[in-house]
Amino acid sequence: MLNRSRQPFILTGALFLLVLLVTSCTQNWPQFRGPESNMVVTAKNLPDTWSPSENIRWSTPIDGESWTSPVVWGDKVFMISAVPVKVAPAPERQAPPPPRPPAEASGNAGNAQNPAPPAQAPPAQEEDKSYLEDVYRWEVSCLDVETGELLWKQVAMEGSPRTKKHRATNYASETPVTDGLRLYAYIGMNGLYCYDLEGALLWKKDLGAYPTLNGWGTGSSPVLFKDMIFVQVDNEESSFLVALDSESGEEIWKKEREELTNYSTPFIWKNSVRTELVCGGKKALSYDPQTGEVIWELSVGGHYNIPSPVAGKDMLYLGNAAYRDTPGTLFCVRAGAEGDISLAEGETSSSGVVWANLDAPTDKPSPLLYEGLLYLVSGRGGEITCYDAATGEQVYKEKVDNVAACWASPWAYEDKIFFFDEKGVTSVLKAGRTFELLHQNSLDDKFWASIAVTRDAYLMKGTEQIYCIGY
Repeated sequence: MLNRSRQPFILTGALFLLVLLVTSCTQNWPQFRGPESNMVVTAKNLPDTWSPSENIRWSTPIDGESWTSPVVWGDKVFMISAVPVKVAPAPERQAPPPPRPPAEASGNAGNAQNPAPPAQAPPAQEEDKSYLEDVYRWEVSCLDVETGELLWKQVAMEGSPRTKKHRATNYASETPVTDGLRLYAYIGMNGLYCYDLEGALLWKKDLGAYPTLNGWGTGSSPVLFKDMIFVQVDNEESSFLVALDSESGEEIWKKEREELTNYSTPFIWKNSVRTELVCGGKKALSYDPQTGEVIWELSVGGHYNIPSPVAGKDMLYLGNAAYRDTPGTLFCVRAGAEGDISLAEGETSSSGVVWANLDAPTDKPSPLLYEGLLYLVSGRGGEITCYDAATGEQVYKEKVDNVAACWASPWAYEDKIFFFDEKGVTSVLKAGRTFELLHQNSLDDKFWASIAVTRDAYLMKGTEQIYCIGY
């Protein structure tokens, strides 16, 4: 492990002024869900209507496959993709033998003297290892924020995948993160790569390769705090949370986790008591970022840990998604919580929990907190539910028509709530305690990635192209 007695990394005077100038003159979107990980947009002069022929400043084709969201620093846009070089066809499944007709019908009824032959068992299915014959090229790309022109592209790795994936997903799901000096790209089970913003590789770290639930892959993006980068590696075999030195990649601390595959991204919660690193799961855990020691834990329930937490002032909101007969959950945790704050049966609050909803419509999109209200978007069906963030009371639940499956996080901008589905339909609602659908926008692509925002434009990344939306 790294000796933490060294002095923290200090910028030189000229470099500090350069970063300060870039930060003050542009809207940076350095990580998944924005500067504060809350999807509240503070840029100016953004459009709220667009279409293939309206307010599209530029669009650039995307090589390969990718669910990752773009990030922005200064005049640069960064993203990751997995480009299939050679993909072997999946082996054909051997059909089971047809059922044997009943003994009576065949004239060979079984009895004590002439027992019927045992039914033939279907042959065992061989494990599909065709993915080991595949070849992918994992690329980290940088575009010009004003034109969409490719500035540089680096191949992080080329070769066979180290784990199997489901046919409906791909091998590039995590959003990169940048501090304005370096770009950190975690590429599933293929390692963490650190570049400078001109594309030079500074270091890389192999965090291991582990199977995930149903081959659905990974989804938790890395996060930065001070001079550390954190990666949550939850899987079916050996889950852990690791803190690395952001300058060198050396390990600072590593904690095993009693979790299986999860997808939410860790959240840096800066409250009036302390700064915490909160990780979701069947049991949410708050860690001390400096040491990895657990501050509090909360049994969250639900089925899938997909949505990431969000916080405002001294309240943190988190929950897990529903599935079939297992309802979703939603909790409000107060700053200063310590120890096990899990609820006893029948309780909806505790020393660390302000309120809890144990039958919440929490789904794949992360909750959105805006002006004292909490908005939850369903994964399917176009339902949006609004809660009072202080009390947990439901304000409204409404259905928006013409909405397909939703994977991306909703966002707020100038008293409007936006969310878009995988078919590119963005619903624009009036923020507040009264539901009002203002209009819907549409783009022709498939969207799973959440937006990024520049100084004066949106970036929406589909599977075919990345779109810059601005006046």
